[in-house]
Amino acid sequence: MSTGPPPNANPAPAEDHRPHAPPDDSETTYFDGRPLFGGRPGEVIGLAVVAILFIFSPLVLRLGTRAWPNHFVIIAVEVIGISLLIAPAIVTKQVRFRISNYRIDYERGFLAQDIKSLELWHVEDMSFHQSVIDRLIGIGTIRVISRDDTMPDLRMRGIPNARKIFEELKQRVIAVKRQTGVLKVDTGN
Repeated sequence: MSTGPPPNANPAPAEDHRPHAPPDDSETTYFDGRPLFGGRPGEVIGLAVVAILFIFSPLVLRLGTRAWPNHFVIIAVEVIGISLLIAPAIVTKQVRFRISNYRIDYERGFLAQDIKSLELWHVEDMSFHQSVIDRLIGIGTIRVISRDDTMPDLRMRGIPNARKIFEELKQRVIAVKRQTGVLKVDTGN
């Protein structure tokens, strides 16, 4: 009788004698979505206020006089008001960002779309800005300066949790540059 392993048993895995662990090429997404208010909260809120004023203006005109304004005027004012109310939704749907640990994808357009991709090793500098309104809403703007010809100055406005994403991107840019061997040389100019 044989005392060895059964013929269908898997052999023990061979030891890995490589000096380094294999690289982790998995991509982690920090943000994938549309900026809040299309990245322009002041403009969107302003348009909404003007739209409401247009929509209710026939009632206000009616209070000032005893007669209703011309029906054509009422319809025109209402159409303008509704158009202004729809405009922020369209503005909000035009931009989308996908920020990962290797690249930033910038998608723009409502019907026709353009997608640009910025690899993090191209990034030269980054900054973060948050206005008072942005802080109240919980958004911010991340500005990325790069050597990429298609996106040398990318401003990502209206990003939720922007400060956290900014900090993660800063660290990741340094790591990617180390991995790719990209060094920044200051020429003193």
